[in-house]
Amino acid sequence: MADSTPRVDGDIQIGAVYPQIELGGDPHAVRRFGKAVEELGFDYLLAYDHVLGAVHADRTPRLTGPYTEHDPFHDPFVMFAYLAAITERIGFATGVLILPQRQTALVARQAADLDLLSGGRLRLGVGVGWNHVEYDALGQAFRTRGARQEEQIDLLRRLFTEPVVDFSGRFDRIERAALVPKPARSIPIWLGGAAEAALERAARIGDGFMFFGQNGIEHALESWKRLRDRLTDLGRAPEEFGAEYVALPRGGIDRLTAEVAAWRAAGGSHVSVATMSQGLDGVEAHIEYLASAARALELS
Repeated sequence: MADSTPRVDGDIQIGAVYPQIELGGDPHAVRRFGKAVEELGFDYLLAYDHVLGAVHADRTPRLTGPYTEHDPFHDPFVMFAYLAAITERIGFATGVLILPQRQTALVARQAADLDLLSGGRLRLGVGVGWNHVEYDALGQAFRTRGARQEEQIDLLRRLFTEPVVDFSGRFDRIERAALVPKPARSIPIWLGGAAEAALERAARIGDGFMFFGQNGIEHALESWKRLRDRLTDLGRAPEEFGAEYVALPRGGIDRLTAEVAAWRAAGGSHVSVATMSQGLDGVEAHIEYLASAARALELS
């Protein structure tokens, strides 16, 4: 089983990102890629999340994210449950699940079952997202998503651990009810995003943070330093807090190995290798890139 908690011995976990945009919703590709991640020696598989893709044209307010109505996504809980049945070791990370657009108790049930059925292999990464059309379709308020996420994280942990929960918050109400069966542990909850508010919230209530590499390793390293300073100010030990860098492909395998080395030196605990946006044609081409990365990183 891949450990979903941060390592404290200077080692680092290496995962792979499922390239959902370029594999077109092909169920064969899910199976092939997931099994290859395990066979190549990666520690875990990370999956992005969207329930719906929306048309960007003629929107007020405009949609700021990269995905449209043409981009396919699998539900992370369903995909990971399927892969858990055909793998033995790799962990699974949502990177990130858009938590505030979902019912909290239902997320707790889905996450608990996935963690139980996989043997404790889930790491729950959550974020607030950017797609207000998706929020509207799921019946949740976009404007209050940050505040709702914070309340949800507290409620999730209570549902994972307490025999009976009696909760009355701004967004959720649970009157003397229980999540049964519970996971065997309190599932790690990591936050992700780019805003300072996400870093501040993670420092207070997160088990770790996911830094996405669209602005490069130097920006991620600077953000990680600011987050470490916040943790220290709050009396939390940075070495006990998880830090993941999602390495986007730029500059080839040599650049990737350099970024992994820099992240390790900065005290990062996890790196995810993304394969999208390189013009790779089909699942086998993505797997071959991962194989090159695994050799360079000496995973096996």
